Amino acid sequence: MHASTFYPDTIDRMERAVNQVKLRLRKAVEALEAGGVPYAVVGGNAVAAWVTQVDPGSERFTRDVDILIDRDRLPAVIAVMEAVGFEYANTSGVDPFIEKPDGRPSDGVHLLYAGEKVKAEYGTTAPTMAETERGPEFQVVSLEALVRMKLESNRRKDQLHLDDMIGVGLIDQTWTNRFPPYLAERLQHLLDTPDG
Repeated sequence: MHASTFYPDTIDRMERAVNQVKLRLRKAVEALEAGGVPYAVVGGNAVAAWVTQVDPGSERFTRDVDILIDRDRLPAVIAVMEAVGFEYANTSGVDPFIEKPDGRPSDGVHLLYAGEKVKAEYGTTAPTMAETERGPEFQVVSLEALVRMKLESNRRKDQLHLDDMIGVGLIDQTWTNRFPPYLAERLQHLLDTPDG
């Protein structure tokens, strides 16, 4: 297919892509809750959960689901996730659950471990389970912990997520003093350059 050729059902394909992620999120959190496993939604879906509380139209699409757990809960997580059709696959130090029968790791449910560094070079750890709260439909990481995670990762998509939170007024100038200096500097840059 050439870049200038579109499928006749482009809007349907776009809608399916968004809905598949939301269905995967719902399936995962319902399995974890039914199994009594403490968890919290992090990443792009956590950003969407916070942003939609202010402006649903500002939600940004994300292609995967990120879940925070305590590492010692991994066996229980594997059991409840596999019971609803996910397959656990540890690949290159990442712990994704791939939806059977034809899911891909990039579209999976990815685990992060509470109180541990996501990458060895990071200056801060992932939030603890104490830094989570109950949202309307699922447990979600606190706003401050989410902002810290996004500042620490500092990829372009993380910066865009932070821009979204700034844009709807969830984050402002008063937030810079909540973080270590190198993260505060990153946040200040985003506040100073709202159009990127």
